Amino acid sequence: MRVLVDTNVIIDVLQNRQPWCVSGKKIFFAIANKQIIGCLTAKQIADIHYFSRKQFKEQENVDVKCRTVITKLMALFELVDTLGIDCQDAITYENNDYEDAIMISTAVRSGIEAIITRDSSHYKAAPIPVYSADDFVKKLDEL
Repeated sequence: MRVLVDTNVIIDVLQNRQPWCVSGKKIFFAIANKQIIGCLTAKQIADIHYFSRKQFKEQENVDVKCRTVITKLMALFELVDTLGIDCQDAITYENNDYEDAIMISTAVRSGIEAIITRDSSHYKAAPIPVYSADDFVKKLDEL
């Protein structure tokens, strides 16, 4: 099963945000163990780099640390490109968050089977299943 993991779930794990990181880490393990295929969009990689810079801002070698995070994520997750057509299609989704509408459009075009997020209210317009990280962890037992 190919799943798109929303940025908030990724950041929860990277920054060890409690209590959300618990389910997120289980999803990362399922990806590492090839139980599922985790996907990220190219745009997400830029966003994650931005959040990593904020996380490491008072430390030395900030850029090196951020690039290390990104390199590890790209080794674990499949990257899917967001295309211009995704941005155009996203306009047609009745969704209050255009950025998340782009994620939906990219996921659908890329043949992704589900989206995992902490805020499913941003994905109500998705024509594919959307799970909270907690709910998806329960679903892992069925796979």
